[in-house]
Amino acid sequence: MHPEDLNNPAIPEKERQHRVRAAEWAGWAIFFIGGFGTASWAPLIPLLRERLAINDGTLGLLLFCVGCGSLVTLPFSGKAAAMWGCRRVLVTAATIFTFTLFGLSQVSSLPLAVMLVLLFGACMGSIDTCINIQAVIIEQAAHRLIMSRMQAFWSIGGFTGAGVSAIWMKVLGLSATLSTLIACACMLLLLLGSYRYYLPYGGAGNGKLFARPRGVVILLGLVTLIAFLMEGAMMDWSGVFLTTARGLDLSLAGTAFAVFSAAMLLVRFTGDALIMRLGQRRIIYAGAVLAFIGFLAIILAPQLPLLYTGFFLVGVGCANVVPVFYSMMGRQKVMPVNEAVPAVSTMGYLGVLMGPAFIGFLVQATSIVDAFAFLASLLLIEIMLAYAIFRQQD
Repeated sequence: MHPEDLNNPAIPEKERQHRVRAAEWAGWAIFFIGGFGTASWAPLIPLLRERLAINDGTLGLLLFCVGCGSLVTLPFSGKAAAMWGCRRVLVTAATIFTFTLFGLSQVSSLPLAVMLVLLFGACMGSIDTCINIQAVIIEQAAHRLIMSRMQAFWSIGGFTGAGVSAIWMKVLGLSATLSTLIACACMLLLLLGSYRYYLPYGGAGNGKLFARPRGVVILLGLVTLIAFLMEGAMMDWSGVFLTTARGLDLSLAGTAFAVFSAAMLLVRFTGDALIMRLGQRRIIYAGAVLAFIGFLAIILAPQLPLLYTGFFLVGVGCANVVPVFYSMMGRQKVMPVNEAVPAVSTMGYLGVLMGPAFIGFLVQATSIVDAFAFLASLLLIEIMLAYAIFRQQD
């Protein structure tokens, strides 16, 4: 056991509780940094397209490099956390993540842009893995649910990053360079104020470079894949649905995903209390039913208020899937946490990468309405997987 382990019996209970609360606060901070940095990258995408003078196809391949970079580091991050602790890995990855973000605001060469985007994605994947390993360990030490609110702070960071970037660039007229520099400074200041409370260890066991999921972890990975696929599809295709299937103006294309994201943020921020009151099973099953009703409203709704209600219900229904099943990784005994989280996260990222492209093939072969009907059918698979997971956990 690490001497600073939050469950170390040698630590007085009052001091242990103080350390748990400090680690929880620090967990909120690093989740916020991840979401804020990711959102701050979004305004740089059109800038890169213009500066590099590339077409949409090349831009798509460049953006694909973000996911590829993440997939490269996801399997290694659990091993790194086990060897050096979450604190060292997170501080290193978050620092490089921040400087790479600023570099992307300056780059004017396509080969260099590719390397920076790969590095940016690699740091994002490493952060994503280690913050979830850390969150699972903190939740175990706190003896209460905290995962949903932890995940909410990534969303809060995303909303904040998108909002302040718009204010700095469109309202105050700041350049992309200056706007990104301010964003990076904010990230580094928050990192400086919180890093000392990150966990200096990364779970039991030595961790494996490529941990093959097994037992219930396979089921957890499949559920996560579906959840991430659905989130990615809503992000990439909800706007297309509004403009093609419902004929709305292009300026309104982002409103559906904004409603979906707001619903997820609201439910995740209150999710831990809801789960403790209603139980994980009810939350997952009821969420799947709400999401299914939401998809029916999206597909069949003749009026805009009902259409947006559908997107809201899908967000509500999907919000707690990832927090609930990530929490379960702390209770399963098949694999150490620092092996289970990277394995499940890798499967989730495959959903993010492949899902929107697969939906694109469905749209081309059938229609956008049929593609959304397919997403609704995935909820039935999610319920069956959840039933199998809960049954194994009994």
